[in-house]
Amino acid sequence: MPSSSPAILPVSNSESQPQIPLSSFASHLFLSLRHAFSRRRPWPELLDRSAFSKPESLSEATLRIRKNYTYFRVNYFAIIALILAFSFFSNPSSLFLLIALLSSWIFLYLFRPSDQPLVLFGRLFRDSEILIGLVVFTACVIFLTSVGSVLVSSLTAGAAVVCAHGALRSPDDLFLDEQEVNSTGFLGLFAGAPSAAASAAPSGA
Repeated sequence: MPSSSPAILPVSNSESQPQIPLSSFASHLFLSLRHAFSRRRPWPELLDRSAFSKPESLSEATLRIRKNYTYFRVNYFAIIALILAFSFFSNPSSLFLLIALLSSWIFLYLFRPSDQPLVLFGRLFRDSEILIGLVVFTACVIFLTSVGSVLVSSLTAGAAVVCAHGALRSPDDLFLDEQEVNSTGFLGLFAGAPSAAASAAPSGA
């Protein structure tokens, strides 16, 4: 009798690329924000009235803004964030729409496991369809509701406050080391932040 070939076990292709858990992302974000905020300058130094003077020209005002932004950038972003928070808390409907928008991106796209398809009303939605729907929803929320106007007005007000302070505050008494100069910009706020993924890795690996 011919020998029977061994049974071939079915290979499952359901393995998906590992997703970043929402809790790990939130922990990493919290650590990064705490690290960035720890690099802020003392608020009395920011508000030192003796250091305020009128710039003699537009070029001097621009140079002051650049130097003060490099030195006080964490404080400046904190001020803009406070203005944004105040604006949205003053407009509860806009705050609700913004939370709904962010929640939609988080739970329907960013942190939805790829091996768990989205099924609504008996219909299966692909990732491309979900992305298109979220983009359309984002455009509607920003351009057809008060969310866009609140964002624009609060960011404009924040930028005006920052520019006014940067132009009027003399930076002659400010000193920056080379590392701080090279880490300017928004992403420079989080330079050197502790990695939550590394801290979550098992030590006995």
